[in-house]
Amino acid sequence: MKKIAVALAFVVSAGMLVSCGQSNASSKVKKENVENAEKRDNTINQGAPVISFDKEEFDFGTVKEGEVVETTFIVTNTGKSDLIITHAQPSCGCTVPEWTKDPIAPGEAGEIKISFNTSGRTNKQSKSVTLTTNTEKGREIIKISGMVTPKNKDA
Repeated sequence: MKKIAVALAFVVSAGMLVSCGQSNASSKVKKENVENAEKRDNTINQGAPVISFDKEEFDFGTVKEGEVVETTFIVTNTGKSDLIITHAQPSCGCTVPEWTKDPIAPGEAGEIKISFNTSGRTNKQSKSVTLTTNTEKGREIIKISGMVTPKNKDA
């Protein structure tokens, strides 16, 4: 019984090996995928974009609860290919980012505007926005912080 099981396993294995070798793998490659890969490789060879900030953190100081605090971060592409910011994720719903959606060419700058609604947020506040980019790192973080005094107290 053992010999029959071993022989059957050998026949099945040999059949699988032989059947896998009969197709031409290069015939399955799509021409458009090869062209897209070549474009991507050319962009990579130029060098990845590099993001530089005028500031990475903004302290809005002391404000009263209910105020909306706004700031703008200036981002400059110091790399050799276009910088693309695909997403800006705030750490909280009270923080709203608006960012340049168009590619930022090497040497050019764009803006990231952040507004923070202090309603219901008192005392020390620290919020962040995570940027998803096409830089080598892939993610960048900018921060805002400050003190929010309750409505019923004086600063």
